[in-house]
Amino acid sequence: MFIAIVGTPSSGKRTVLQYLEKKYGFKHLRLSKGEEQVFANVPDLLDHVTRNWLSHFVTTDLHTYEEIDPFLKRPFFLLVSVDGPLRVRFERERARTEAEGRNITLEDFIDAHDSLLHGLPSTQIHALPALAQGQFMSDFRRILTLAHVHVDNNFTDISALNWYLDRLDLLDEERLRPGWDTYFMTLAALASERSNCMKRRVGALLVRSKRILSTGYNGTPRGTRNCNQGGCSRCNGSARGGEAQENALLEAGRERIGDDSVIYCNTCPCLRCSVKIVQCGVREVVYNQSYSMDEASARVLKEGGVTLRQLHLPSEIW
Repeated sequence: MFIAIVGTPSSGKRTVLQYLEKKYGFKHLRLSKGEEQVFANVPDLLDHVTRNWLSHFVTTDLHTYEEIDPFLKRPFFLLVSVDGPLRVRFERERARTEAEGRNITLEDFIDAHDSLLHGLPSTQIHALPALAQGQFMSDFRRILTLAHVHVDNNFTDISALNWYLDRLDLLDEERLRPGWDTYFMTLAALASERSNCMKRRVGALLVRSKRILSTGYNGTPRGTRNCNQGGCSRCNGSARGGEAQENALLEAGRERIGDDSVIYCNTCPCLRCSVKIVQCGVREVVYNQSYSMDEASARVLKEGGVTLRQLHLPSEIW
């Protein structure tokens, strides 16, 4: 695994790096010249971590989108962003600069912060010279959106931060490659984006032997007006729209479903869909979000011998 750490000034990037070194034996890689484990340029660094992809490496020396982009294509790369409250970060920066015999005001720190995140002109950017590169500033917000993990470091002591990092479990393999549950539930959530139901977007995915049989999302019948065009009176008071789970079952058909299929849905099935799920022989229902009919649906599914399981996506835990 190769972890690149990015973050706002004095957010604790080096502390996270040191945690990875001490806890998991990560090797710190730098972009410079003349030292062991230090590389002259990004291509050399990329080549090294690719050839040694089974080893653990970490760096804080990737600052621009141009530098980070080649690594995003690699299956062993994890981008971690670190941030924290502005006041907490300022106190850290002030303690560091005072130890070095320098002073920094809150105004200077805010100027540098705004220049970094928003590219605003600043007369005080010299307070943090490492951030005074125009490309660094223009890329920073884009880089933050690409991070796989966001660390919110509002802690005042290192032991508390280390406890938080233990809970995050940065080495969880699902961060690099999602497990089957996460994979299928993410696709169900994506299917829900096609829904135009005015009340709730629901998506479902029917799976057998880890192969997708069908997908579905809630909406009006084929050839009729969409919910958001007035096609379903329930959306604006008696429903004529089909449910996501129901549509997935209809698309697959009873013979293809068999007795060992699993249906993934971003929302727990309603009572009507639960009855159809039992009738079609689905073995398990995996859902993400709760719904008002959860208890009634659970009773029907249990009586029909169908397992009901809630799954929290990694993004909701991390």
